[in-house]
Amino acid sequence: MAEEKKVSEKIQKIVEEIEKLNVLELSELASYLEDKFGVQAMAAVPAAAAPAAGGGEEAGQQEEKSTFTVVLSDVGSNKLAVIKALREVLPNLGLMDAKKLAESAPKEILTDVKKEQAEEAKKKLEAAGAKVELK
Repeated sequence: MAEEKKVSEKIQKIVEEIEKLNVLELSELASYLEDKFGVQAMAAVPAAAAPAAGGGEEAGQQEEKSTFTVVLSDVGSNKLAVIKALREVLPNLGLMDAKKLAESAPKEILTDVKKEQAEEAKKKLEAAGAKVELK
């Protein structure tokens, strides 16, 4: 991280607990907070890209193309193979979490990753029989 802001001890404890969550739990938390407070989570990348776009349209477009989101569109007929592939793509994902993630398709698997990592994840998941989109 760039530089840490000073926050209260209560906030620090909350952040420490959030850091312990896996990808699926983070997704559930974000969804719950959106529903609870009536807000929409926004990616930090578009906000950071806005000043670059003001400097020149090409710079903004280049930055957008450098990161991708991998979306699991459909599990297909071989759910077990897709679950195994999900665990390869997300090694910290437990078996039950991978199963829940597969069953919740369409679902974002990776966000703001480099093209190479996105292509590799797509290749593994499609080899297992899933339908995957890169956004």
